[in-house]
Amino acid sequence: MPSFDTVCEPNLPEVRNAIDNTSKEITTRFDFKGTAAAVELKDKEITLLGDAEFQLVQIEDILRNKLTKRSVDVRFLDKGAVQKIGGDKVKQVIKVRSGIESEQAKKIQRAIKDSKMKLQAAIQGEVVRVSGAKRDDLQAAMALIKKQFPDLPLSFNNFRD
Repeated sequence: MPSFDTVCEPNLPEVRNAIDNTSKEITTRFDFKGTAAAVELKDKEITLLGDAEFQLVQIEDILRNKLTKRSVDVRFLDKGAVQKIGGDKVKQVIKVRSGIESEQAKKIQRAIKDSKMKLQAAIQGEVVRVSGAKRDDLQAAMALIKKQFPDLPLSFNNFRD
């Protein structure tokens, strides 16, 4: 029976490369000389450090540009609140989304059932597997999912005939 998996997985090596490039640019830029500006990746969490909130915005802008150049969707980034740390320093934690949350997976499953196509959607951990009798229905389901969930950076893999 034909099927495919709907997943939400970033290209982590490219994210790492983008962060390394951002870090290099921060060290060479004149407006960041002598400041605490830095960016680090640790367990799918990006930490931005700076002297002021506007500096974090500049670092985030550089990071977004580097991610875009490396074909990583910026919708994977889930920004946290700006926190004050010792003295006049601030930090912001940005989580890199990986996997479809159960609430979103249920919404995807409900959208496929409501479409009246002869398809089955099964939630398997952080993946939604869609299966059906016809390949055309599966392709229509892909289009439906992309249309109804534009805020999620979803991709489709494991397409089987």
